[in-house]
Amino acid sequence: MMPTDSDRIRHPVIIQGGMGVAVSNWRLARAVSTRGHLGVVSGTALATVLVRRLQDGDPHNDIRRALAHCPRQEVVSSILARYFLAGGRKPDQPYRLNPLYSLNTSDDLLALTIVGSFVEVWLAKEGHSGVVGINLLEKIQLPTLASLYGAMLAGVDYVLMGAGIPRSIPGALDLLAAGQEADLRIFVEGEKAGHEHRITLDPTRFTGTPAPILRRPIFLAIVSSSALATTLARKSNGKVDGLIVEGITAGGHNAPPRGTQQFNERGEPVYGPRDNPDLNAIKALGLPFWLAGSYAQPDQLNAALAAGATGVQIGTAFAFCEESGLLPEIKQAVLRRSAAGIIELRTDPRASPTGMPFKVVDLAGTVSDQEVYEQRTRTCDLGYLRQSYEKEDGSVGFRCPAEPETSFIHKGGDPADAACRKCLCNGLMAAIGLGQTTSTGEKEPAIVTAGDDVRDLNRFLTNGNLSYHAADVLNFMLSKLSPSPAAC
Repeated sequence: MMPTDSDRIRHPVIIQGGMGVAVSNWRLARAVSTRGHLGVVSGTALATVLVRRLQDGDPHNDIRRALAHCPRQEVVSSILARYFLAGGRKPDQPYRLNPLYSLNTSDDLLALTIVGSFVEVWLAKEGHSGVVGINLLEKIQLPTLASLYGAMLAGVDYVLMGAGIPRSIPGALDLLAAGQEADLRIFVEGEKAGHEHRITLDPTRFTGTPAPILRRPIFLAIVSSSALATTLARKSNGKVDGLIVEGITAGGHNAPPRGTQQFNERGEPVYGPRDNPDLNAIKALGLPFWLAGSYAQPDQLNAALAAGATGVQIGTAFAFCEESGLLPEIKQAVLRRSAAGIIELRTDPRASPTGMPFKVVDLAGTVSDQEVYEQRTRTCDLGYLRQSYEKEDGSVGFRCPAEPETSFIHKGGDPADAACRKCLCNGLMAAIGLGQTTSTGEKEPAIVTAGDDVRDLNRFLTNGNLSYHAADVLNFMLSKLSPSPAAC
Protein backbone atom coordinates (compact mmCIF):
# COMPACT_ATOMS: atom_id res chain seq x y z
CA MET A 1 0.00 0.00 0.00
CA MET A 2 1.34 3.42 -0.92
CA PRO A 3 1.84 5.81 2.03
CA THR A 4 -0.59 8.69 2.46
CA ASP A 5 -0.30 12.06 4.14
CA SER A 6 -2.54 10.95 7.03
CA ASP A 7 0.29 11.07 9.55
CA ARG A 8 1.84 14.39 8.57
CA ILE A 9 -1.24 16.50 7.79
CA ARG A 10 -3.60 17.56 10.51
CA HIS A 11 -7.02 17.12 8.99
CA PRO A 12 -9.06 20.26 8.31
CA VAL A 13 -11.96 21.19 10.55
CA ILE A 14 -14.12 22.50 7.69
CA ILE A 15 -14.57 20.73 4.38
CA GLN A 16 -16.22 22.61 1.55
CA GLY A 17 -18.47 20.13 -0.22
CA GLY A 18 -17.95 19.05 -3.82
CA MET A 19 -21.23 20.15 -5.40
CA GLY A 20 -22.83 19.76 -8.79
CA VAL A 21 -20.90 20.11 -12.02
CA ALA A 22 -18.28 22.81 -11.35
CA VAL A 23 -20.43 24.56 -8.75
CA SER A 24 -17.52 23.64 -6.51
CA ASN A 25 -15.10 25.01 -9.06
CA TRP A 26 -11.42 25.81 -8.69
CA ARG A 27 -12.09 29.40 -7.60
CA LEU A 28 -14.25 28.28 -4.67
CA ALA A 29 -11.89 25.50 -3.65
CA ARG A 30 -8.95 27.87 -3.79
CA ALA A 31 -10.75 30.48 -1.67
CA VAL A 32 -11.37 27.89 1.06
CA SER A 33 -7.95 26.25 0.86
CA THR A 34 -6.05 29.50 1.16
CA ARG A 35 -7.81 30.00 4.49
CA GLY A 36 -6.42 26.70 5.82
CA HIS A 37 -9.44 24.45 5.29
CA LEU A 38 -10.22 21.81 2.67
CA GLY A 39 -11.41 23.28 -0.61
CA VAL A 40 -12.92 20.65 -2.89
CA VAL A 41 -13.51 20.70 -6.63
CA SER A 42 -16.31 18.69 -8.16
CA GLY A 43 -14.83 15.93 -10.31
CA THR A 44 -18.05 15.36 -12.26
CA ALA A 45 -17.98 15.86 -16.04
CA LEU A 46 -14.67 17.74 -16.05
CA ALA A 47 -13.87 16.67 -19.61
CA THR A 48 -17.03 18.42 -20.80
CA VAL A 49 -16.39 21.42 -18.55
CA LEU A 50 -12.90 21.76 -20.04
CA VAL A 51 -13.94 21.66 -23.69
CA ARG A 52 -16.85 24.07 -23.15
CA ARG A 53 -14.67 26.59 -21.32
CA LEU A 54 -12.24 26.41 -24.24
CA GLN A 55 -15.06 26.89 -26.76
CA ASP A 56 -16.12 29.96 -24.80
CA GLY A 57 -12.67 31.39 -25.48
CA ASP A 58 -11.06 30.98 -22.03
CA PRO A 59 -11.33 34.78 -21.64
CA HIS A 60 -9.02 35.10 -18.63
CA ASN A 61 -6.48 32.54 -19.92
CA ASP A 62 -6.92 30.41 -16.78
CA ILE A 63 -7.44 27.12 -18.60
CA ARG A 64 -4.52 27.62 -20.97
CA ARG A 65 -2.30 28.66 -18.06
CA ALA A 66 -3.01 25.34 -16.34
CA LEU A 67 -2.67 23.41 -19.59
CA ALA A 68 0.85 24.75 -19.98
CA HIS A 69 1.84 22.78 -16.86
CA CYS A 70 0.18 19.52 -17.87
CA PRO A 71 2.30 16.50 -18.84
CA ARG A 72 2.15 15.42 -22.49
CA GLN A 73 2.06 18.77 -24.20
CA GLU A 74 1.35 17.08 -27.52
CA VAL A 75 -1.98 15.94 -26.04
CA VAL A 76 -2.64 19.49 -24.85
CA SER A 77 -1.90 20.84 -28.33
CA SER A 78 -4.37 18.38 -29.83
CA ILE A 79 -7.10 19.41 -27.36
CA LEU A 80 -6.53 23.10 -28.07
CA ALA A 81 -6.60 22.54 -31.81
CA ARG A 82 -9.89 20.67 -31.54
CA TYR A 83 -11.81 22.75 -29.01
CA PHE A 84 -10.32 26.21 -28.40
CA LEU A 85 -12.14 29.10 -30.09
CA ALA A 86 -10.37 32.45 -29.82
CA GLY A 87 -12.97 34.99 -28.79
CA GLY A 88 -15.47 32.26 -27.96
CA ARG A 89 -18.52 30.79 -29.68
CA LYS A 90 -21.17 32.83 -31.38
CA PRO A 91 -24.18 33.32 -29.07
CA ASP A 92 -26.37 30.61 -30.64
CA GLN A 93 -23.59 28.28 -31.74
CA PRO A 94 -23.91 24.77 -30.22
CA TYR A 95 -21.02 23.41 -28.20
CA ARG A 96 -18.98 20.76 -29.92
CA LEU A 97 -19.49 17.53 -27.98
CA ASN A 98 -16.77 15.21 -26.79
CA PRO A 99 -17.40 11.45 -27.26
CA LEU A 100 -19.33 9.32 -24.76
CA TYR A 101 -17.60 6.87 -22.43
CA SER A 102 -17.83 3.11 -22.86
CA LEU A 103 -16.14 0.00 -21.49
CA ASN A 104 -13.53 0.55 -24.21
CA THR A 105 -13.15 4.31 -23.99
CA SER A 106 -10.69 5.66 -26.53
CA ASP A 107 -7.24 6.85 -25.47
CA ASP A 108 -8.19 10.33 -26.71
CA LEU A 109 -11.21 10.58 -24.38
CA LEU A 110 -9.27 9.13 -21.45
CA ALA A 111 -6.54 11.72 -22.07
CA LEU A 112 -9.15 14.49 -22.26
CA THR A 113 -10.55 13.32 -18.91
CA ILE A 114 -7.11 13.20 -17.30
CA VAL A 115 -6.34 16.70 -18.58
CA GLY A 116 -9.72 18.10 -17.47
CA SER A 117 -9.19 16.80 -13.95
CA PHE A 118 -5.59 18.02 -13.90
CA VAL A 119 -6.64 21.55 -14.92
CA GLU A 120 -9.31 21.92 -12.21
CA VAL A 121 -7.05 20.70 -9.40
CA TRP A 122 -3.98 22.59 -10.63
CA LEU A 123 -5.89 25.87 -10.68
CA ALA A 124 -7.32 25.21 -7.21
CA LYS A 125 -3.79 24.63 -5.85
CA GLU A 126 -2.09 27.44 -7.75
CA GLY A 127 -0.01 29.83 -5.66
CA HIS A 128 -0.60 28.53 -2.11
CA SER A 129 0.28 25.60 0.17
CA GLY A 130 -3.23 24.68 1.33
CA VAL A 131 -4.87 21.31 0.75
CA VAL A 132 -7.30 20.61 -2.09
CA GLY A 133 -9.67 17.70 -2.64
CA ILE A 134 -11.72 16.31 -5.49
CA ASN A 135 -15.23 14.87 -5.14
CA LEU A 136 -16.45 12.04 -7.36
CA LEU A 137 -19.67 10.03 -7.57
CA GLU A 138 -19.28 6.26 -7.36
CA LYS A 139 -22.29 5.88 -9.66
CA ILE A 140 -20.39 7.60 -12.49
CA GLN A 141 -17.92 4.79 -13.00
CA LEU A 142 -16.53 4.98 -16.52
CA PRO A 143 -14.46 8.21 -16.16
CA THR A 144 -13.39 7.48 -12.57
CA LEU A 145 -9.88 6.11 -13.03
CA ALA A 146 -8.90 8.81 -15.53
CA SER A 147 -10.41 11.52 -13.31
CA LEU A 148 -8.47 10.25 -10.31
CA TYR A 149 -5.22 10.05 -12.24
CA GLY A 150 -5.48 13.58 -13.63
CA ALA A 151 -6.15 14.93 -10.14
CA MET A 152 -3.17 13.00 -8.75
CA LEU A 153 -0.88 14.36 -11.46
CA ALA A 154 -1.87 17.83 -10.24
CA GLY A 155 -1.06 16.90 -6.62
CA VAL A 156 -4.58 16.50 -5.20
CA ASP A 157 -4.47 16.00 -1.42
CA TYR A 158 -7.86 14.38 -0.75
CA VAL A 159 -10.33 12.26 -2.72
CA LEU A 160 -13.95 12.27 -1.53
CA MET A 161 -16.45 9.80 -2.93
CA GLY A 162 -20.08 8.91 -2.30
CA ALA A 163 -23.34 8.10 -4.14
CA GLY A 164 -22.59 4.41 -3.89
CA ILE A 165 -20.20 2.02 -2.17
CA PRO A 166 -16.67 2.93 -3.33
CA ARG A 167 -14.90 -0.14 -1.93
CA SER A 168 -12.48 -0.40 -4.86
CA ILE A 169 -11.25 3.18 -4.88
CA PRO A 170 -8.59 2.96 -2.10
CA GLY A 171 -6.82 0.13 -3.93
CA ALA A 172 -7.03 1.98 -7.23
CA LEU A 173 -5.38 5.01 -5.61
CA ASP A 174 -2.56 2.79 -4.34
CA LEU A 175 -1.88 1.39 -7.81
CA LEU A 176 -2.12 4.68 -9.68
CA ALA A 177 0.22 6.32 -7.17
CA ALA A 178 2.72 3.55 -7.83
CA GLY A 179 2.44 4.12 -11.59
CA GLN A 180 0.73 0.76 -12.06
CA GLU A 181 -2.38 -0.28 -13.96
CA ALA A 182 -5.61 -0.03 -11.95
CA ASP A 183 -9.00 -1.52 -12.70
CA LEU A 184 -12.59 -1.22 -11.52
CA ARG A 185 -15.44 -3.66 -11.82
CA ILE A 186 -18.39 -1.99 -13.54
CA PHE A 187 -21.95 -2.59 -12.43
CA VAL A 188 -23.87 -3.97 -15.41
CA GLU A 189 -27.60 -4.49 -15.04
CA GLY A 190 -28.69 -7.98 -16.03
CA GLU A 191 -25.13 -9.29 -15.92
CA LYS A 192 -25.24 -13.07 -16.38
CA ALA A 193 -23.60 -15.45 -13.94
CA GLY A 194 -19.91 -15.82 -14.68
CA HIS A 195 -19.74 -12.56 -16.59
CA GLU A 196 -17.71 -9.69 -15.20
CA HIS A 197 -17.06 -6.34 -16.82
CA ARG A 198 -14.13 -4.12 -15.87
CA ILE A 199 -12.38 -0.96 -16.98
CA THR A 200 -8.63 -0.39 -16.66
CA LEU A 201 -6.23 2.51 -16.77
CA ASP A 202 -2.53 2.05 -17.40
CA PRO A 203 -0.79 5.35 -16.50
CA THR A 204 1.97 4.70 -19.02
CA ARG A 205 -0.56 5.07 -21.85
CA PHE A 206 -0.72 8.75 -20.92
CA THR A 207 2.66 9.56 -19.37
CA GLY A 208 4.91 7.12 -21.21
CA THR A 209 7.21 4.59 -19.55
CA PRO A 210 7.94 4.64 -16.71
CA ALA A 211 4.96 6.38 -15.12
CA PRO A 212 5.93 8.74 -12.27
CA ILE A 213 5.52 7.73 -8.63
CA LEU A 214 2.84 10.00 -7.19
CA ARG A 215 1.69 10.89 -3.70
CA ARG A 216 -1.36 8.83 -2.79
CA PRO A 217 -4.16 11.21 -1.72
CA ILE A 218 -6.12 10.74 1.49
CA PHE A 219 -9.39 8.93 0.79
CA LEU A 220 -12.62 10.00 2.50
CA ALA A 221 -15.74 7.93 1.87
CA ILE A 222 -19.11 9.67 2.02
CA VAL A 223 -21.65 7.55 3.90
CA SER A 224 -25.18 7.85 5.25
CA SER A 225 -25.24 4.96 7.74
CA SER A 226 -23.02 3.14 10.20
CA ALA A 227 -23.58 -0.10 8.25
CA LEU A 228 -22.12 1.42 5.09
CA ALA A 229 -19.29 3.00 7.07
CA THR A 230 -18.42 -0.37 8.61
CA THR A 231 -18.49 -2.12 5.24
CA LEU A 232 -16.13 0.43 3.70
CA ALA A 233 -13.77 0.50 6.69
CA ARG A 234 -13.47 -3.28 6.85
CA LYS A 235 -13.97 -4.58 3.31
CA SER A 236 -12.41 -2.01 0.99
CA ASN A 237 -9.41 -3.11 -1.04
CA GLY A 238 -7.19 -0.47 0.54
CA LYS A 239 -7.14 2.08 3.31
CA VAL A 240 -10.15 4.28 3.94
CA ASP A 241 -8.61 7.27 5.73
CA GLY A 242 -11.82 8.88 6.98
CA LEU A 243 -15.57 9.25 6.60
CA ILE A 244 -17.99 12.06 5.77
CA VAL A 245 -21.34 11.26 7.35
CA GLU A 246 -24.17 12.93 5.41
CA GLY A 247 -27.59 13.38 6.95
CA ILE A 248 -30.88 13.55 5.07
CA THR A 249 -30.86 17.37 4.91
CA ALA A 250 -27.68 17.46 2.80
CA GLY A 251 -28.01 18.70 -0.78
CA GLY A 252 -27.67 16.81 -4.05
CA HIS A 253 -28.11 13.05 -4.07
CA ASN A 254 -29.53 11.53 -0.91
CA ALA A 255 -29.61 7.88 0.06
CA PRO A 256 -33.15 6.50 -0.26
CA PRO A 257 -35.03 5.87 3.00
CA ARG A 258 -34.43 2.53 4.68
CA GLY A 259 -37.26 0.02 4.62
CA THR A 260 -40.53 0.30 2.71
CA GLN A 261 -40.65 3.55 0.77
CA GLN A 262 -43.38 6.02 1.67
CA PHE A 263 -44.08 9.43 0.16
CA ASN A 264 -45.64 12.60 1.52
CA GLU A 265 -48.27 14.73 -0.21
CA ARG A 266 -45.55 16.49 -2.24
CA GLY A 267 -44.27 13.17 -3.58
CA GLU A 268 -41.12 13.32 -1.48
CA PRO A 269 -39.69 10.19 0.17
CA VAL A 270 -40.39 10.05 3.90
CA TYR A 271 -37.39 9.53 6.16
CA GLY A 272 -37.59 8.20 9.69
CA PRO A 273 -35.42 7.46 12.75
CA ARG A 274 -33.75 4.51 10.98
CA ASP A 275 -32.24 6.96 8.49
CA ASN A 276 -30.26 8.85 11.15
CA PRO A 277 -26.69 7.51 11.24
CA ASP A 278 -25.49 5.89 14.46
CA LEU A 279 -22.60 8.18 15.39
CA ASN A 280 -21.47 5.98 18.27
CA ALA A 281 -21.01 3.05 15.89
CA ILE A 282 -19.18 5.27 13.40
CA LYS A 283 -16.96 6.70 16.11
CA ALA A 284 -16.10 3.16 17.23
CA LEU A 285 -14.48 2.49 13.84
CA GLY A 286 -11.60 4.72 14.94
CA LEU A 287 -11.49 6.78 11.75
CA PRO A 288 -11.61 10.57 11.48
CA PHE A 289 -15.12 11.63 10.50
CA TRP A 290 -16.93 14.81 9.50
CA LEU A 291 -20.66 15.50 9.78
CA ALA A 292 -22.63 16.96 6.87
CA GLY A 293 -26.18 18.17 6.30
CA SER A 294 -27.25 21.49 7.91
CA TYR A 295 -24.02 21.93 9.89
CA ALA A 296 -23.25 25.48 8.70
CA GLN A 297 -23.80 27.00 12.14
CA PRO A 298 -21.09 27.63 14.79
CA ASP A 299 -23.12 25.77 17.41
CA GLN A 300 -23.46 22.80 15.09
CA LEU A 301 -19.70 22.76 14.55
CA ASN A 302 -19.13 22.81 18.30
CA ALA A 303 -21.67 20.00 18.75
CA ALA A 304 -19.97 17.93 16.06
CA LEU A 305 -16.57 18.36 17.70
CA ALA A 306 -18.06 17.47 21.08
CA ALA A 307 -19.50 14.28 19.54
CA GLY A 308 -16.02 13.21 18.46
CA ALA A 309 -16.08 14.43 14.87
CA THR A 310 -13.00 15.96 13.29
CA GLY A 311 -15.18 18.70 11.87
CA VAL A 312 -18.01 19.33 9.42
CA GLN A 313 -18.60 19.45 5.70
CA ILE A 314 -20.52 22.47 4.39
CA GLY A 315 -22.10 22.60 0.97
CA THR A 316 -25.09 24.87 0.45
CA ALA A 317 -23.64 27.90 2.24
CA PHE A 318 -20.67 27.78 -0.14
CA ALA A 319 -22.78 26.96 -3.22
CA PHE A 320 -24.35 30.44 -3.30
CA CYS A 321 -21.27 32.50 -2.42
CA GLU A 322 -19.52 34.74 -4.95
CA GLU A 323 -16.75 32.24 -5.76
CA SER A 324 -18.99 29.30 -6.68
CA GLY A 325 -19.67 28.33 -10.27
CA LEU A 326 -23.42 28.94 -10.26
CA LEU A 327 -24.66 31.64 -12.62
CA PRO A 328 -24.91 35.03 -10.87
CA GLU A 329 -28.59 35.34 -11.77
CA ILE A 330 -29.34 31.98 -10.13
CA LYS A 331 -27.52 33.01 -6.96
CA GLN A 332 -29.38 36.31 -6.88
CA ALA A 333 -32.78 34.65 -7.35
CA VAL A 334 -32.13 32.06 -4.65
CA LEU A 335 -30.71 34.57 -2.16
CA ARG A 336 -33.60 36.95 -2.74
CA ARG A 337 -36.15 34.21 -2.09
CA SER A 338 -34.21 32.87 0.89
CA ALA A 339 -34.03 36.34 2.45
CA ALA A 340 -37.78 36.75 1.94
CA GLY A 341 -38.49 33.36 3.50
CA ILE A 342 -40.22 32.01 0.39
CA ILE A 343 -37.65 29.53 -0.91
CA GLU A 344 -39.05 26.13 -1.85
CA LEU A 345 -36.93 22.97 -1.84
CA ARG A 346 -38.12 19.52 -2.84
CA THR A 347 -36.52 16.11 -2.45
CA ASP A 348 -37.46 14.82 -5.89
CA PRO A 349 -37.38 11.03 -6.32
CA ARG A 350 -37.56 11.46 -10.14
CA ALA A 351 -34.95 14.16 -10.65
CA SER A 352 -31.91 11.94 -11.01
CA PRO A 353 -31.48 9.13 -13.55
CA THR A 354 -29.59 7.25 -10.82
CA GLY A 355 -32.84 6.52 -8.98
CA MET A 356 -31.53 8.25 -5.86
CA PRO A 357 -33.61 11.13 -4.43
CA PHE A 358 -32.19 14.52 -5.43
CA LYS A 359 -32.87 17.87 -3.76
CA VAL A 360 -34.05 20.54 -6.20
CA VAL A 361 -34.73 24.26 -5.65
CA ASP A 362 -38.09 25.41 -7.00
CA LEU A 363 -37.07 28.26 -9.30
CA ALA A 364 -38.85 29.83 -12.26
CA GLY A 365 -37.26 29.10 -15.63
CA THR A 366 -35.60 25.89 -14.46
CA VAL A 367 -36.72 22.29 -14.91
CA SER A 368 -38.37 22.41 -11.48
CA ASP A 369 -41.07 24.35 -13.35
CA GLN A 370 -43.35 21.70 -14.88
CA GLU A 371 -44.01 23.78 -17.98
CA VAL A 372 -40.28 24.22 -18.61
CA TYR A 373 -39.71 20.50 -18.07
CA GLU A 374 -42.44 19.54 -20.53
CA GLN A 375 -41.18 21.94 -23.23
CA ARG A 376 -37.65 20.56 -23.11
CA THR A 377 -36.74 18.02 -25.79
CA ARG A 378 -35.41 14.90 -24.07
CA THR A 379 -31.89 13.96 -25.11
CA CYS A 380 -28.86 12.16 -23.72
CA ASP A 381 -25.82 13.70 -25.39
CA LEU A 382 -23.50 13.85 -22.37
CA GLY A 383 -24.23 10.42 -20.93
CA TYR A 384 -22.49 10.59 -17.56
CA LEU A 385 -25.43 8.99 -15.73
CA ARG A 386 -26.26 6.31 -18.29
CA GLN A 387 -26.84 2.82 -16.96
CA SER A 388 -24.90 -0.07 -18.43
CA TYR A 389 -26.83 -3.26 -19.19
CA GLU A 390 -25.97 -6.62 -20.65
CA LYS A 391 -27.56 -7.54 -23.98
CA GLU A 392 -28.65 -11.01 -25.01
CA ASP A 393 -25.37 -11.58 -26.88
CA GLY A 394 -23.32 -10.69 -23.76
CA SER A 395 -22.22 -7.28 -25.02
CA VAL A 396 -22.84 -4.16 -22.97
CA GLY A 397 -25.22 -1.38 -23.94
CA PHE A 398 -26.08 1.93 -22.31
CA ARG A 399 -29.41 3.56 -21.56
CA CYS A 400 -30.61 6.49 -19.49
CA PRO A 401 -34.07 6.96 -17.96
CA ALA A 402 -33.81 10.65 -18.95
CA GLU A 403 -33.21 9.97 -22.66
CA PRO A 404 -36.14 9.90 -25.12
CA GLU A 405 -38.61 7.41 -23.67
CA THR A 406 -38.99 5.39 -26.87
CA SER A 407 -35.23 4.93 -27.07
CA PHE A 408 -34.99 3.89 -23.41
CA ILE A 409 -37.82 1.37 -23.76
CA HIS A 410 -36.35 0.02 -27.02
CA LYS A 411 -33.19 -0.78 -25.06
CA GLY A 412 -35.17 -2.79 -22.54
CA GLY A 413 -35.72 -0.06 -19.98
CA ASP A 414 -38.81 -0.03 -17.78
CA PRO A 415 -41.23 2.69 -18.94
CA ALA A 416 -42.00 3.52 -15.31
CA ASP A 417 -38.33 4.45 -14.77
CA ALA A 418 -38.46 7.01 -17.59
CA ALA A 419 -41.66 8.79 -16.53
CA CYS A 420 -41.00 12.40 -15.41
CA ARG A 421 -37.25 11.75 -15.25
CA LYS A 422 -35.00 14.79 -15.52
CA CYS A 423 -31.60 15.17 -17.19
CA LEU A 424 -29.10 16.17 -14.53
CA CYS A 425 -26.12 16.24 -16.89
CA ASN A 426 -27.50 19.01 -19.08
CA GLY A 427 -29.38 20.78 -16.28
CA LEU A 428 -26.32 21.10 -14.06
CA MET A 429 -24.22 22.30 -17.00
CA ALA A 430 -26.79 25.02 -17.68
CA ALA A 431 -26.71 26.11 -14.03
CA ILE A 432 -23.03 27.07 -14.39
CA GLY A 433 -23.43 28.83 -17.72
CA LEU A 434 -22.23 25.95 -19.90
CA GLY A 435 -25.63 24.76 -21.10
CA GLN A 436 -26.01 23.47 -24.62
CA THR A 437 -27.77 25.36 -27.41
CA THR A 438 -29.27 22.93 -29.91
CA SER A 439 -29.10 23.30 -33.67
CA THR A 440 -32.71 24.52 -33.57
CA GLY A 441 -31.86 27.25 -31.05
CA GLU A 442 -33.30 25.52 -27.98
CA LYS A 443 -31.32 26.31 -24.83
CA GLU A 444 -30.98 23.78 -22.06
CA PRO A 445 -32.75 24.90 -18.87
CA ALA A 446 -30.92 24.73 -15.56
CA ILE A 447 -31.54 22.53 -12.56
CA VAL A 448 -30.51 23.93 -9.16
CA THR A 449 -29.71 21.71 -6.20
CA ALA A 450 -29.22 22.67 -2.56
CA GLY A 451 -29.60 21.33 0.96
CA ASP A 452 -32.15 22.38 3.56
CA ASP A 453 -29.78 25.15 4.64
CA VAL A 454 -30.84 27.13 1.55
CA ARG A 455 -33.77 28.44 3.61
CA ASP A 456 -31.46 30.37 5.95
CA LEU A 457 -28.79 31.92 3.76
CA ASN A 458 -29.81 35.43 4.82
CA ARG A 459 -27.48 35.07 7.83
CA PHE A 460 -24.61 35.77 5.43
CA LEU A 461 -26.23 38.86 3.91
CA THR A 462 -25.48 42.27 5.42
CA ASN A 463 -26.48 45.86 4.67
CA GLY A 464 -29.08 44.83 2.14
CA ASN A 465 -26.55 43.04 -0.07
CA LEU A 466 -27.50 39.97 -2.07
CA SER A 467 -24.02 38.49 -2.16
CA TYR A 468 -21.36 37.16 0.17
CA HIS A 469 -18.00 35.41 -0.07
CA ALA A 470 -16.52 32.08 1.00
CA ALA A 471 -14.52 33.95 3.64
CA ASP A 472 -17.79 35.16 5.19
CA VAL A 473 -18.91 31.56 5.65
CA LEU A 474 -15.60 30.58 7.25
CA ASN A 475 -15.55 33.62 9.53
CA PHE A 476 -19.11 32.88 10.64
CA MET A 477 -18.34 29.22 11.31
CA LEU A 478 -15.25 29.94 13.38
CA SER A 479 -16.68 32.91 15.25
CA LYS A 480 -17.62 30.96 18.38
CA LEU A 481 -14.64 28.68 18.62
CA SER A 482 -12.26 29.76 21.36
CA PRO A 483 -9.55 29.34 20.41
CA SER A 484 -10.30 28.60 16.77
CA PRO A 485 -8.61 25.30 15.86
CA ALA A 486 -5.84 25.34 13.31
CA ALA A 487 -7.02 23.50 10.24
CA CYS A 488 -3.87 21.94 8.83
